[in-house]
Amino acid sequence: MQAGARLPAYGAVTGWAALRWAGGRWFSGADGGSVRPIPLALGDLNSVRRHPQLAISREILPPGTICRTRGLRLTSPLWSVAYEMRKARTDTGAVVAFEMAAYEDFVSIAELSSYVDSALWVRQGVQRIRRLLPLLEENSWSPMEPIMRMVWRASGHGSPGVNRPVFNLNGTFVGTPDLFDPLAGVYGLYDGALHLAGAVRSQDVAKEAAYRDLGLEGATMMAGDLRDTGAFLDRLEQAYARAGRKPADDRRWLLREPDWWIPTWTVEMRRGLSAYDRSRVLRYRAAA
Repeated sequence: MQAGARLPAYGAVTGWAALRWAGGRWFSGADGGSVRPIPLALGDLNSVRRHPQLAISREILPPGTICRTRGLRLTSPLWSVAYEMRKARTDTGAVVAFEMAAYEDFVSIAELSSYVDSALWVRQGVQRIRRLLPLLEENSWSPMEPIMRMVWRASGHGSPGVNRPVFNLNGTFVGTPDLFDPLAGVYGLYDGALHLAGAVRSQDVAKEAAYRDLGLEGATMMAGDLRDTGAFLDRLEQAYARAGRKPADDRRWLLREPDWWIPTWTVEMRRGLSAYDRSRVLRYRAAA
């Protein structure tokens, strides 16, 4: 990374760029039609020549924050995630930053909570992290899922489970919707550009039919709904209304996973997997 070559004797790449270099799939720096400047953490005594593609942070780093990864000095994942959350333009953007880091098992909610108190203290933006901690999840598979969940939550229907598997009453796996409220029987799907392709769209249609066979009701968020969430909220309200009118006998799904299922919806659960189980049970996330 060219930005790393500009670092003085002290300092590190931080924020989204550090998480990208560490292997973060979803950290591209894309911001609309442009790429955000690469953030460099230099402390208050170091400097580099100004450049439009660089953003300089003068915050003093706690001891042990800088590490070397594949030949480049980076701030730790915890500092990098906290930096992204504090600097994000919106609360939703801050939630997305954390959850895409949790996707890689870089950080957990518990680790971030402890880090806020032990290392961040009263730094600018830390109150946002404290406020958002109760809203965070560790099992989002793409940036669109936390965005959809935040809209869902604002509707007053609570916060649905994220990528929780659905089973029929025999314990047979049916599918994994993006969002799922098992008590109400309502699921949510995000239908982006990838889902317009023939094979993917066919799979989506088959899954939706399987969910309907169980008595579930769904609401789909589309790319256009990101500009105006009203249409999605209408679809969500209609799904809850339909689900509420269904008799109990029409509900043919389990409220919890069967004993044979290996749960992976927290960072701790995924870190505890063997290498074999990790490659076997997490491979489906890459296609999400």
